[in-house]
Amino acid sequence: MAALSAAVTAPGIAEARRLVVKIGSALLVDRETGALRADWLHSLAADVARVKARGTDVILVSSGSIALGRVVLGHPPGPLALEDAQGAAAVGQIRLARAYEEALAPHGITTGQVLLTLDDSTDRRRYLNTRATFGALLARGVVPIVNENDTIATDEIRYGDNDRLAANVAVMAGADRLVLLSDVDGFYSANPNDDPAAIRFDVIDMITPQIEAMAGDAGSGLSKGGMKTKLMAARTATQGGAAMAITLGSVLNPLLALEEGAPATWFTAEADPQAARKNWIGAMVPKGRIRLDAGAVAALKRGKSLLPAGVTEVAGGFRRGDPVALLAPDGGQIGIGLCRYTAEEATAIAGHRSSEIEAILGYPGRAALVHRDDMAI
Repeated sequence: MAALSAAVTAPGIAEARRLVVKIGSALLVDRETGALRADWLHSLAADVARVKARGTDVILVSSGSIALGRVVLGHPPGPLALEDAQGAAAVGQIRLARAYEEALAPHGITTGQVLLTLDDSTDRRRYLNTRATFGALLARGVVPIVNENDTIATDEIRYGDNDRLAANVAVMAGADRLVLLSDVDGFYSANPNDDPAAIRFDVIDMITPQIEAMAGDAGSGLSKGGMKTKLMAARTATQGGAAMAITLGSVLNPLLALEEGAPATWFTAEADPQAARKNWIGAMVPKGRIRLDAGAVAALKRGKSLLPAGVTEVAGGFRRGDPVALLAPDGGQIGIGLCRYTAEEATAIAGHRSSEIEAILGYPGRAALVHRDDMAI
């Protein structure tokens, strides 16, 4: 209906390189019976197959394990104690993964299950491991089905976590589009159920204090609080280079509907994913130093990863995933990167070929000391 900035055009998903889609429990599971909404899921699967057919990677971040598991365990309607919610998640997660597998298999699509917590995006070592896992799965055409690992959650399981988790996944995986399939068709200036004068924004190119005030406080669904968690997700996603949409997800073929002009609010990205990531890494304070030979410096400037063979010296007490300064032979800093090895491991394999890593460390490691996607030169 309205755009916050008339000069901004909605990004859309037709040109997406890597798409993350968040699916809430209410879309996947019938609230009254607890049964899977099979027709809806199969329509989404058809959407995913169509999007993948044009070369777009797809990741699904899906709620639903607790909703599915609680019925099996015979829990009555209403809030669950934490231990009961965790038990329901354990039972329901199997059914959730199987449902996606069965829906996507007829389209020739392989699925993989990835269970995460929000902590996995804050610990650098786990962040790098998760990013590498997404890369390996997507390179083979797999559609990862991601859910928060509610079975081992130590905090209270609460509504809205998967909005933020989806945004973190988008950033970790280097996605350029994130779609939140919701029970509302966009971001409104007020709750449209309460205020007939409320307007939906087509495009928001900056999350201002004014926009934040419109989102209100805690809650869910069409209440203002449901928008609060979505605004948090939008801020994370857009800063990481992914444009984000909020659109109505209950219709059949919701992604096709979005492409064909269904109402939605798009939050525009601040930069492309790779540039945003480079800026993030470049602003870090190094925990150590790695000196390179001239050949390695030249390779990095051509966009290559740093291999152990090009390292002449390692200094500092850094851990896996920590930022390190990358130095030229004369000691001048040429960049910063996230190291895939500890300082001790990096010292041991410095100057050696990647094929020798297993013999030196006693276990197979990653070929690159610092991957090209994890450095700012």
